[in-house]
Amino acid sequence: MLHEFAVAFCLMLVIEGMLPFIAPKRWRDLVMMLGEVDDSTMRLMGLGCMLIGTILLLIIN
Repeated sequence: MLHEFAVAFCLMLVIEGMLPFIAPKRWRDLVMMLGEVDDSTMRLMGLGCMLIGTILLLIIN
């Protein structure tokens, strides 16, 4: 099970690194824009991402 977590973490790093590698200016603009978002909106975005990820995992498995 630890191996699967390590693989998932490595894949997450690869996916997260794609946008800064492909379009660094666009990524920087996105990060600057996220700095202006209030906490409640950020929490809702996080919750939405977790729910979508969980549902996709259930569908895949």
